[in-house]
Amino acid sequence: MRARVGQRIPVVVQSRGRRRSGARVLFVCAETVVTCGVLVLLLVVHQLWWTNLEARAEALDQVRALEQEWAVPLPEQTLGDPTVGAPTPGADPADEDSVADGRPDGPSAGASAGSGGRPAPPGTSRSDAFAVLRIPRLGLTVPVAHGVSKRSVLDKGYVGHYSGTGDAGRVGNFALAGHRNTHGEPFRYINRLEEGDEISVRTRARTYVYRVDQILRQTAPRDVGVIRPVPRSLVKPSYGYDAPGAYLTLTTCTPEFSSTYRLVVWAKLVR
Repeated sequence: MRARVGQRIPVVVQSRGRRRSGARVLFVCAETVVTCGVLVLLLVVHQLWWTNLEARAEALDQVRALEQEWAVPLPEQTLGDPTVGAPTPGADPADEDSVADGRPDGPSAGASAGSGGRPAPPGTSRSDAFAVLRIPRLGLTVPVAHGVSKRSVLDKGYVGHYSGTGDAGRVGNFALAGHRNTHGEPFRYINRLEEGDEISVRTRARTYVYRVDQILRQTAPRDVGVIRPVPRSLVKPSYGYDAPGAYLTLTTCTPEFSSTYRLVVWAKLVR
């Protein structure tokens, strides 16, 4: 059939401009997604690898510095002084930010944990390392510093001493906290400790040896009973002690990559 003279025949014309615009939008979206993915991957690598590498190196340097310092005799008037290198008492909010920000590595140290700490030596800060913790079963050697601040202690790969808890080697509870993941993660594998394992704490004065006695696999973040002078869980009272003694407490987060609960290891002084 022939079209009538003068009748217009409709012609469909595809717009190349619209197709190109749509393709450009898709490309930009894909590029954004890839960029975000790369940034997230870099962040994960930084948290899980670089912070560990950096913190472990700093902690090892601190251990070497301490041991070199201890190899030099003290002035005669301070020889044998049990207060040298001892922890600082009292609760300083700056030292408790690892508890206050919702990602603590142990029970709240802001609550009363008992006394027994002594003033830090003149000229030292609360975050200065004063002892070296060794756990042979885990191959762990790490410095111990005053307080449990993430910024100035835990994130440097150190183990932190709860303010107001006891001294190493003394009657009372020498309570420590450490990261389980990232920033050196010194307490990554303390869940592998078993009853009878030995833990040593070296100070300028001497080396104290503790033996693992009890392990509380899970408790609440605010279970402050575990760091009291005579430690006993307030959440699970069947765990803990009834009589004074020379105790060592290790606390960290559990399960891994979470701050939901706390893992607690108790040890008793044997020599």
